[in-house]
Amino acid sequence: MTDLLDAVRGCTFDDFLFSPQYSVVERRDPKTIDLSSRFSEHLTLKHPIVSANMDTITRSAMAIVQAEEGGIGIIDRGFRGGDIAAQVREVEIVKRTQHGVIADPYTIAPSASLAEAIGTMESSGVGTLVVVDASGKLKGLLTTRDVRFVEGRKHVADRMTPLEKLVVHTGPISLGEAEQVMVERKIKKLPLVDKAGRLTGLITARDIVKQEHLPLATRDAQGRLRVGAAIGAKGDFLERAAELIKAGVDVLVIDIAHGHSVVMAKAIDAFRARFGDFELVAGNVATAEGATYLAERGANGIKVGIGPGGGCTTRLNTNFGVPQLQALVECRMAVGDKIPLIADGGIRRDGAIIEALLFGGETVMLGNAFAGTTETPGDTVHKSVVLPESQKVVRVPFKVFRGMASIGAMVDRLDIEDADTVDVETMGAEGLEVSVPLRGSARPVIAGMLKHLTSSISYGGAASLRELKQMFWKNPERYLIKLSPSGRKESFDR
Repeated sequence: MTDLLDAVRGCTFDDFLFSPQYSVVERRDPKTIDLSSRFSEHLTLKHPIVSANMDTITRSAMAIVQAEEGGIGIIDRGFRGGDIAAQVREVEIVKRTQHGVIADPYTIAPSASLAEAIGTMESSGVGTLVVVDASGKLKGLLTTRDVRFVEGRKHVADRMTPLEKLVVHTGPISLGEAEQVMVERKIKKLPLVDKAGRLTGLITARDIVKQEHLPLATRDAQGRLRVGAAIGAKGDFLERAAELIKAGVDVLVIDIAHGHSVVMAKAIDAFRARFGDFELVAGNVATAEGATYLAERGANGIKVGIGPGGGCTTRLNTNFGVPQLQALVECRMAVGDKIPLIADGGIRRDGAIIEALLFGGETVMLGNAFAGTTETPGDTVHKSVVLPESQKVVRVPFKVFRGMASIGAMVDRLDIEDADTVDVETMGAEGLEVSVPLRGSARPVIAGMLKHLTSSISYGGAASLRELKQMFWKNPERYLIKLSPSGRKESFDR
């Protein structure tokens, strides 16, 4: 393995090709080839794609797409003024998008006004409220259909479907059994109660259909989509973590520019003292010492990458960093297989994904790859662009993409960890802010990545991603071709 480390020293993605091997794959289909990888010690994804915790990349819409497509999204913390509630709300939206059994459906009292019910429906985005009394006993269901075209000061009890007209199940039930009940009784919603008639959950036909149509989605034990969220290492980070955990977040990421630091050590210690063994990813680091440092302090996953990202100027401004392939190999050799590494940054083409995964990453964290997609947050703006062929001026839609150490992102986040006053001119920004053309949904982008990843597995002579990684680390010389400048030009200049 020292030979591998020597081979990648000073190198990054465009410095290597892999030598093709005898293929054992008959069909390059991401639905049939095992691409499963660990994001952290106790969180496995069906697909190794993660959207970055950047305020122009991952909010609830992107996180939903990532989880439905088999990966996971990490909700950023870059809300104006460091607003905790806004980040919590984004997590809640993801967790309530899909369910197996809805353990905490939105409820309302029979005596509540219809105006209150309509307000709850509009604010939550749900079309059905479960009606319960003060003791939690089921009394009925109220849907948007029940409140449509209704005028006057009516109450929920006047318009709900009462308990005696509902099909209700007492005790636990599997989704398969619930589906059979729905088919036989021709219903779309099945409330669950205990022997005393108290509400214990709700199953909907919509959720069952989604479970069947998205079998590779990243879900928790309750059938909800999984989602992660970022916290800092100072200031309100423990309060933020507490609120996010309460909202149902599946993993937290302590995200600072330099994770091999006393600041990170104090943050992890404080986190573990308060939240025990809750799943925690930490970073970023780029050396063996940095990875070992985080592993010894109890990180369940480690983000690797100092300065390779498209929106990052750390290396330009500080001259510190490690080329990403060298960083991944160093960190992988330092911590072994126990702690998964997240390859964060530097991936500018789909072929680099397999490199990041073979050289040590378990998953890849992507920001620039999803920039400008419809699921990214932020307003769409139109700019005038001159067409070179005709010299005509056309209006083209753009979105903003920026690094989280850019001036704009830092100002929006103005807790700046725990600073009381901040001079914008002296922040020392280490990120860029650019406009990128709007380019449709992230779903086809992910589909293309996964298709190319399965092709890489086929060219590598393996039947699964895990097998290819094992084959590579057993004999890296069999695969590695270090490129000359002309070899790089032939391979990647198009």
